[in-house]
Amino acid sequence: MQRLSLQQKLLQKLSPQQIQVIKLLELPGLLLEQRIKKELEENPVLDIANEEYGSESEEYSDDLKTKEDNDNEEFSVSDYLNEEDYPAYRLNTQNFSKDDKTVDVPFSDGTSFHEYLQEQMSMEMLDKREAILAEHIIGNIDEDGYLRRDISSIVDDLEFSQNIKSSESELMTILRKIQELDPPGVGARNLRECLRLQIFRKGDQKPELKLAGMILKDCFEEFTRKHFDKISRKFGVDEDTLKEAFAEILKLNPKPGSSFSNTISQGNQAIIPDFILEVVDDEMQLSLNQRNIPELNISRHYTNMLRSYQDNRKSMTRDVKEAVLFVKQKIDSAKWFIDAIKQRQETLMLVMTEILMYQKEYFAEGDETKLRPMILKDIADRTGLDISTISRVSNSKYIQTHFGIYPVKYFFSESMQKDTGEEVSTREIKSILQECIGNESKHKPLNDDKLTQILNDKGYEIARRTVAKYREQLGIPVARMRKEL
Repeated sequence: MQRLSLQQKLLQKLSPQQIQVIKLLELPGLLLEQRIKKELEENPVLDIANEEYGSESEEYSDDLKTKEDNDNEEFSVSDYLNEEDYPAYRLNTQNFSKDDKTVDVPFSDGTSFHEYLQEQMSMEMLDKREAILAEHIIGNIDEDGYLRRDISSIVDDLEFSQNIKSSESELMTILRKIQELDPPGVGARNLRECLRLQIFRKGDQKPELKLAGMILKDCFEEFTRKHFDKISRKFGVDEDTLKEAFAEILKLNPKPGSSFSNTISQGNQAIIPDFILEVVDDEMQLSLNQRNIPELNISRHYTNMLRSYQDNRKSMTRDVKEAVLFVKQKIDSAKWFIDAIKQRQETLMLVMTEILMYQKEYFAEGDETKLRPMILKDIADRTGLDISTISRVSNSKYIQTHFGIYPVKYFFSESMQKDTGEEVSTREIKSILQECIGNESKHKPLNDDKLTQILNDKGYEIARRTVAKYREQLGIPVARMRKEL
C-alpha cells in the first residue's frame, strides 16, 4: 500500500560556487593556467584585463547589481551575438585568394617502442604466418622490454582471437629472433634472461665478460643476494677478478625498453613553483608565482551591449530579452570564476604564510635538522581553515626557496620525543639516518640493529622496526644489498 508523507530534513550541500573554489584550490599553477584558458574559450564575457579595462568591470558590477533583480528568465545565446555588433574584418581574413591551395602538413609525433621493434622485424625474412606471430608477440612486450606473458597463454590467445593454431616451440623460434633486435635484452621473460642476452651480445673475448656470463648462468641467486664468498669459491677467482665481472654486470640495463628514447613524444616535465620565497635585507618575502596566470575581468563589449539593451527595456522584443538574460547569466558565471580565483590566491597565501612562520628557523637557513614537527591540524588551527583545505593547498604545490624547490607537503612531518623530552621531527631522524648510511663502509654496511644503536646513542629513543620503516621510506635497501666489493 502506497502512502504519501512529508518529512523535514536538515541537509548540508555545497553551492556551485563553493565547488568551483574547491576545485580551483586543488590545481597547481600549470593546471590553473589551462583551466583559465578553457574558461576563456567557453565564456565570451571573460576577458584578459589590462589598464584600459581596469575600472570597467568594477564599474559595471555595481551597476548590474542594482538591475539584476528585475530579470530572472532563462535564455539562449543564439540571438545575442548579432553580426551588426562586429566589423566584418574581425570575423574573416582577406589575405588569400581563390587560387590559393590549402595543403595539410602531417605532424609526426615520433615512433613508439613497439613500432620500432616492428620496423626491425620487417627486415627479417619472414613469411606471412611468421610475421603475424611476431607481431602478436611484440604486442605482448611491455614498455620495459619484457615478455611477461607465458608462451602457452600466447598460443591460446592466437587460437581464440585469430584462429591460428601454433605451438610453443614455433613461438619460441620467433621469440629468439625478436631477442636479437635492438635494444639488447628486449623480449626477455625475466631479469636473468635479460642480463644474459645483453652479456651474450657483448661476446666473451674478455675474461671478465666470460665470468659475468657464467655468474648469471650458474650463480644468479647468489649474485642477487651479494654472496661474494660463495661465487668466488665456486669459480676459483680472487676478489679483483670478481669485482671486474660484477662491474660488467652493473653496466647492463635491467629495463631495456627504457633505453628507447623518443625526443618528440617524450619530454621532461619541469616543475613550476606556485610560491616564490626570497630573502631581501634579511627578511623573507613570500609571493605567488603569477607569471603565466592572466588577470581576468568582464569584457567591455558585452557590458556596453547589455547597458544599451537595458536602457531600452520597454521596446525590447522577446528574443532581445532572452539575449540580455543570457549575457547576465554569463556575466554571473564570469564573476563567480574571478571571485574563485581571488579566493584561491588569498587562501594559498594565508596557508603558506602560516607554514613559513611555523618553520621560520628552517626557512632562514635551509637546515633540515631545524624542521619542526608539523601536521595539517597545526596549520588548520592557526589559519582557522578546515584540515581538508590545508590538505588541498599542500598537495601538488611547490615553493621556490633560496636553497631549492620543494613540495609544500615536504614540510609536514610527525613528531618524536627524545630522551630529554624534546619533540623533534621525524624528518630530522631520517636525515641523520641517511647521513649514517652515506658514511658507512660499503664493505661492511650498517644493519638496522647498529643504526638503531647509533640513533639511541644520539638521544633518539627509537625501535628497530621504526628504523627499518624510515629506511624503506628513504628508498634505501637492507645492509646486505648495500654491500660492495
